[in-house]
Amino acid sequence: QVQLVESGGGLVQPGGSLRLSCAAAGRTFRSYAMGWFRQAPGKEREFVASISRSGDRTYYADSVKGRFTVSRDSAKNTVYLQMSRLEPEDTAVYYCALDSRVSWRTGTTPAEYDYWGQGTQVTVSS
Repeated sequence: QVQLVESGGGLVQPGGSLRLSCAAAGRTFRSYAMGWFRQAPGKEREFVASISRSGDRTYYADSVKGRFTVSRDSAKNTVYLQMSRLEPEDTAVYYCALDSRVSWRTGTTPAEYDYWGQGTQVTVSS
């Protein structure tokens, strides 16, 4: 079993930055690929970024490429999402997820992940 807990969300002005964290407990975190998704009101959950077990491979949605960076610290059992140049369209609940079946794949659909955190709200507004 795995428990994932996101933190770091909040209210930020357009153009600002936030860093989200996802702390993992339980199963061997460092063995598996991780992903970040987001869900805005009335919309489906959408892929944001993914990272391999070792952290050497990443993949991003076109909408965040060049603005967001995903990373992980296996010693801390934590994955991060650094978000810069935030836009109102980035407003959503952000979720981290773990894929316990592989060490890496692009993982762009929610069905590819079997453990989820509770989410953290990010609001971009002036």
